[in-house]
Amino acid sequence: MSGARRYVLAFDHGTSGLKTSLVDRRGQVASSAFEPTAIHFTDDGGAEQDPDDWWRALIKTARQVLERTGAGIGGDDLAAVCVSSTFSTTVAVGADGQHVAPAMTWMDSRGASHVKQRMKGLINIQGYGLTNLIKWVPRTAGGPTLSGKDDVAHALFWKCEQPEVYERTHKLLPSKDYLNLRLCGRTAATYDSIQLFWVTDTRDINNVRYDPRLIRALGLDRSKLPELHPSTAVLGPLLPGVAAELGLPEAAAAKIQVVAGSPDHQAAGVGAGAVRDFEAHLYVGTSSWVQCVVPFKKTDVLHSIASLPTSVPGRYMTANEQDMAGGCLVWAAEQLLDRAPSEEEIGELLVVADDARPGCDGLIFLPWLNGERTPVDDHHLRGGWINLAKTHTRADLIRSVLEGVALNTRWSLGYVEKFAGKRLDPIRMVGGGARSDLWCQIFADMLDREILQMEDPICANARGAAFLAWIGLGELTFEQLPDLVVPRNRFTPNPDNRPLYDAHFKAFLNLYQANRNIFHKLNRGRF
Repeated sequence: MSGARRYVLAFDHGTSGLKTSLVDRRGQVASSAFEPTAIHFTDDGGAEQDPDDWWRALIKTARQVLERTGAGIGGDDLAAVCVSSTFSTTVAVGADGQHVAPAMTWMDSRGASHVKQRMKGLINIQGYGLTNLIKWVPRTAGGPTLSGKDDVAHALFWKCEQPEVYERTHKLLPSKDYLNLRLCGRTAATYDSIQLFWVTDTRDINNVRYDPRLIRALGLDRSKLPELHPSTAVLGPLLPGVAAELGLPEAAAAKIQVVAGSPDHQAAGVGAGAVRDFEAHLYVGTSSWVQCVVPFKKTDVLHSIASLPTSVPGRYMTANEQDMAGGCLVWAAEQLLDRAPSEEEIGELLVVADDARPGCDGLIFLPWLNGERTPVDDHHLRGGWINLAKTHTRADLIRSVLEGVALNTRWSLGYVEKFAGKRLDPIRMVGGGARSDLWCQIFADMLDREILQMEDPICANARGAAFLAWIGLGELTFEQLPDLVVPRNRFTPNPDNRPLYDAHFKAFLNLYQANRNIFHKLNRGRF
């Protein structure tokens, strides 16, 4: 296939597995392959993964993609490789470049007590000492979340509870940057991927840098933090040994550049084409978020919303993320099937859900299976079905999960729009959940917004990573992206469902208020 179109090999590393896609300069996906990776949950709030599993999945899927595309892709056909990975999954890396402990994922809350200890003060607001708010918010637009799921909480957990791991750690790397290390041998992070260590001064978005005062206040070691670069920075060529693992000639490695890339939030926005001010995207995968680009820096302390670095030059992004979205659907399917479901079985359940009426005859699902991040930062919350009756059907159970996730998104969207100062409409929807027409329509009805179901929505992160690579190589610009990503379908709100969903949303908020203290009593000390 040498001499044909040139491609970027884009890696979308998610919670449930790793997808590799071959993407051309127009964002067209020539081929994709996915390999699941295991996650290990512990009773004390741990959620770990083996970074070697990620690497095996990366190599396996990359070889599949390269081998199945026509007569095969040669080294001359590949311009670059680029990674998008989960935000706030952390790897402790030794001096030899190997991980010294299992990775702590974004669902791991074991560092919560250490964050709370460092953030509290004599006068506290929402659990944060006033002096700490004054110290952190102006510089970073936020601060370490008390749920203990940020990178900084993972680093503090290793330092305080597994000191042998911390001592052996040469660099603390976000998962994206760990994979880049394996690809090109360079320890580096990007302005956006390092954010949840909460040790960078982002007041000048064009000059993001470490803040020694914040590093000292947390008790971290500056030497263990990586150098920083823009998301479109070219880190260097692919290692010859990696080229060989991919089935390419080692001599081809020098021509294949490794571009720094972005975490999943930012890459999904780029892949959705939502790169202009106040353009919003909704991602629905294992987790979910609603996000938009903003031209200013500010903070909503009460609802954990802030202007954070993004891959778009000179701009910030703001987002509200919920811990579980598609993960709730997979969990429900596991309970109904008594085993892990296949993609086909998930699709069959979505067909079943379409038989249920909107509102599911009063059944409401609370999606907080792993606590929540925003608009409330509370890892004690838990989920479940409310108002369940013997007359409810399997269709009601599944549709209520879809509606429960959308209810939480509506809660989040309200604060994001207030923060942005604008109504976000339409909203571009991407991720695995966006493949479901039913779920897209539920979101349109629940949010009262037009939902744009983007083409190949499950490839948005990989497409975003590829776009960042092409921009880094100087062959594309951010301004061109919105015209390259087009909607597959448009879903407009059904006004007949508005009164019903308004009532359900009011009940949803009341359920949170009525039950949060009960959740705290039941779950305090458990995780």
